[in-house]
Amino acid sequence: MQIEIVALVASPVHAFEGRPADGPRPDPEDPRRERIEVRAGLGVVGDRYHGRAAHRLASVTLLAAESLDAVAAELGSATFDPVLVRRTIVTRGFPVDELAAPRGGAGAEFTLDTGDGPVRFRVHRPANPCRWMDVVLAPGAFKALRGRGGVRCEPLSDGTLRAGPATLELRDQWAASSQLRP
Repeated sequence: MQIEIVALVASPVHAFEGRPADGPRPDPEDPRRERIEVRAGLGVVGDRYHGRAAHRLASVTLLAAESLDAVAAELGSATFDPVLVRRTIVTRGFPVDELAAPRGGAGAEFTLDTGDGPVRFRVHRPANPCRWMDVVLAPGAFKALRGRGGVRCEPLSDGTLRAGPATLELRDQWAASSQLRP
């Protein structure tokens, strides 16, 4: 199915350290990317989670822009900059939260292709929001994002992804599932 990648993020530092009241740590460079290089089992080249064993199954996070739109509307805010949530890939056009693995089960496998060939991922668990969302988005965003904060993924193949139009393809077992609604 055709979707859009509205934001790509890769940052060499973890900006959300310490207490939210102290504000985020500044990035040494803008984390927004026009393209990212994904490596199987390692993550995104140049990102803080790349090659870290503890993050092998969660080195790439995926979020639906529609979730941010809904939270902004609920909180009476203007549209949020999708880079602020620091998810690796923010898409528009597919309910990514529905791809998360059920407790004790396996998550969906899918590919994203932005024209340089498909990059394959396996979803493992939800990407739960943190209290920092109340600071970087708006008061109440932490609670409002629960259940729709995206998913944590493991990259299964190498490749390049670019911001803009993309094709998302689900593995057969998930594409036929009645729980997923495009």
